[in-house]
Amino acid sequence: MATILAIETSCDETAVAIVRDRHVCSSVITSQIDTHRPYGGVVPEVASRQHLEIINWEIDQAVEQAELGWDSIDGVAATCAPGLVGALLVGLTAAKSLAVVHQKPFLGVHHLEGHIYASYLSEPELQPPFLSLLVSGGHTSLIHVKSCGVYESIGETRDDAAGEAFDKVARLLNLGYPGGPVIDKLAAMGNPQAYPLPEGRVSLPTGGYHPYDASFSGLKTAVLRLVQKLEQTEEKNSLPIADIAASFQDTIVRALTKRAIAAALDLGLDTIAVGGGVAANRGLRQHLTATGNQHNLRVLFPPLKFCTDNAAMIGCAAADHFHHGHVSDLKLGVNSRLSLARVMDLYV
Repeated sequence: MATILAIETSCDETAVAIVRDRHVCSSVITSQIDTHRPYGGVVPEVASRQHLEIINWEIDQAVEQAELGWDSIDGVAATCAPGLVGALLVGLTAAKSLAVVHQKPFLGVHHLEGHIYASYLSEPELQPPFLSLLVSGGHTSLIHVKSCGVYESIGETRDDAAGEAFDKVARLLNLGYPGGPVIDKLAAMGNPQAYPLPEGRVSLPTGGYHPYDASFSGLKTAVLRLVQKLEQTEEKNSLPIADIAASFQDTIVRALTKRAIAAALDLGLDTIAVGGGVAANRGLRQHLTATGNQHNLRVLFPPLKFCTDNAAMIGCAAADHFHHGHVSDLKLGVNSRLSLARVMDLYV
């Protein structure tokens, strides 16, 4: 078994965890949502400074909670791509320093690979091949997971990511930031059939190994036009917000479900593992699971605490790479846009 101390600072969560293979020994996460909420999104420089202020305390907390000494830790890992450059540098520098001081191997981890491995934390027997649906504020992708470090992207969003669409529609409805949780809550009180909205103009492939792309910018525009139309006939403070939220969320959920199910069946896979912040969405969990059952597909969602950015998923990915003999050079830098297909470029 490999025991890894992992650090995640790619955006606005500061996280440190110690993972033994697929078992979480400790996990410490500090969110910056309250700091960035007044700006309606993440301010990169502010995020970096807050990571720097709290990272050492979190490392101490993770080690203390795990009740392990450094002699029991086999390696140190950190997210190195993709993400905000300044934020990534804080975690990467801390991890490299720990690796040098304690003479441990260092591993750089791809953030999206971490989200794939989040499902392993609750399903330790999960093994490739399977389909991964990654849905977050910055990414919406369908990934054919073939083995550790070997991934094929078969579909992605052509424009806004699903989580980004949630944030933009929430801003349009004056619901605050982040948009996902508040829209999910309102959707439970609304009628999802109240307003028909477009799923996107990217057509669904009929077969073969073709990208299962999605598009959400048109949906966002449709909600804007719907609100403008309703404001002409109703008072602004009496808009049917719950019905709008439910119709919007249902449209995204149906679009994601349709593509994920079709892709899994086309590839002959029996498992869909969902990761990323939008994996916490109750509508997506219910609809995708129910539709998967109709097609004899197993659908896996991580526990809610491992849907958003966390270091446990990074440690889990690093532990598997460590088992395969993969380690990173201490000269490894950060990369804001590294493709998942280039994961193995991170190792020597």
